[in-house]
Amino acid sequence: MTQTSTTPTEATAPLRRRLGLVQATALNMIDMVGIGPFVTLPLVMGFMGPYFLLAWLVGAGLSVVDGLIWSELGAAYPEAGGSYRFLKLAYGEHKWGRLMSFLYVWQTLIQAPLVLASGAIGFAQYFGYLVPFDAEEPWQPKLVSGAVVLLLIALLYRRIEDIGKLGVMLWVGVLGLMVWLIFGGITHSTHEVAWLPAGGLTALPGILISAAMGQAAVKTIYSYLGYYNVCHLGGEVKEPHKLIPRSIFLSILGIAALYLLLNWSVGTVIPWQEASKSEFIVSTFVERLYGVAAAKAATALVLWVAFASLFAVLLGYSRIPYAAAADGEFLPIFGRLHPTKQFPHVSLLILGGVGFVFSLLFRLGEVISAILAMRILIQFVGQAVGLVLLRNRRGTEGLPFKMPLYPLPVVLAIAVWLFILYSTGPTLILSALGVTAAGVIAFLVWSRSLGRWPFER
Repeated sequence: MTQTSTTPTEATAPLRRRLGLVQATALNMIDMVGIGPFVTLPLVMGFMGPYFLLAWLVGAGLSVVDGLIWSELGAAYPEAGGSYRFLKLAYGEHKWGRLMSFLYVWQTLIQAPLVLASGAIGFAQYFGYLVPFDAEEPWQPKLVSGAVVLLLIALLYRRIEDIGKLGVMLWVGVLGLMVWLIFGGITHSTHEVAWLPAGGLTALPGILISAAMGQAAVKTIYSYLGYYNVCHLGGEVKEPHKLIPRSIFLSILGIAALYLLLNWSVGTVIPWQEASKSEFIVSTFVERLYGVAAAKAATALVLWVAFASLFAVLLGYSRIPYAAAADGEFLPIFGRLHPTKQFPHVSLLILGGVGFVFSLLFRLGEVISAILAMRILIQFVGQAVGLVLLRNRRGTEGLPFKMPLYPLPVVLAIAVWLFILYSTGPTLILSALGVTAAGVIAFLVWSRSLGRWPFER
C-alpha cells in the first residue's frame, strides 16, 4: 500500500487570480532588466568587439523561440510553480515526472538564491559609484547587498494585489531610465556601430558559431531571463489562457528593443574598446554627456531598476517550492500560506534567507554563468522535450495557444540551449551535473520515506 503525505491545511487554500496584463507584463519586464544589461554590456563588448549587437540579437532570438514553449505550456497549465508543474505533467505525474519536477525544485533552492545574490551584488557594485567603498574594507559592499535582500523580503511580505501595484510603479522607473539613456545616445552619437560584420552576410555564420559568440551569448541570455516569470505566477493571473502568452511576447519584444537601442546608444558615444573596460558603464556614459550630477542620478535609477528586478525574481521563485509542497511532492513547510495575506510566506523567507547568505559569500562574475549552466538541462531542455511528450500524449485540440511551425521552434531551442551550456565551460557543466546528482539522491531518499515510486510498497 502506498503511503501518502499530508499537506498543511494552509496549503490547500487557493491563490487569488488578481494579476492583469499590465501587471504581469510589468513583473516580467522588471525581472528581465535588473542589473543584468548594465553589468554585462561591457563584458559582451569585450567578447564581440565591434559586433556586440549581434550577441544581443542572438539572446533575443532564443528568448522568442523559447517563449513559444513557455506560452504553450503556460496557457494550457496556468498554475503556481511554472516549470514544476509542466515537468511533472510532461513526464508522468506518478513516475519520471515526479523526479523531473523534484529536480527542478531542488535546483530552485540553490539557483534562485544565486539569482537573487547576483542582482544584490550588482546593486552593491553600482552603489559604489555613489558612495565609494574602501578597498581595505571588503565588508562594505557585502553590507549593502545583504541589506537589499532583507528589504526585498520585507516588501514582498504582503498580498499579491498590492505587489502587482508595486510592480507597475517599479516598471515606470525601468522604462524611464532606459528611455533617458537611449535619448542621450541618439542626440550625442559620435561613433558608428556595426549591425553586421565587415564581410556582410557571408561572414555571419562563422561569427554566430564562434567561441566568442558562445561566451557573449551566455551574458546576453542571462540579461533576457525572466520573460517566463508570469508562468510561475500562473495561479494568480486573470484569464491566463490569453494573458500569459501576451505578457511573455510583449515583454520579450519590448526588452529586446530597449537592449538593442541601449547598446547602440552607448556604443555611439563611447568606443567599444573603452566601454569594455568600464565598471560603471551607464554612469560613465551619462557623466560624459551631462556631467557628474546627472551621472549620479542615472546611477540611482540603475539601482532602482536592479531592485525592481530582484523584487520580481523573489516573488516568482517563492511560488515554486510552494507549488511542489502543496502537491505533496516537497517538504510540507514550503506549502504554508500566510493565514491572513494568503501568500507562501515560508517559501519566501527561506529563499530570501539563503539569498542573503549567498550575497555575502560570492562575487558577481562567479554566479552569472553558473546560473545558466544549472538551469539548462532540467528546466529549458527538459521542458522543451516535455512539450513534445505532452503533444504526443494529449494532442493539441484543447490547447489555448499553439506555437507556429511546430516542431521547428522546439528543435532550435534545444540546439541553442545545448550550445550555450557547452559555452559555460567544463567546470560549470560538472558543477551543474553534481547538483543534479545530489538532487537524484535526495529524491530517492524522500520517495523511500514516503513509500512512493520507485519504492512503492
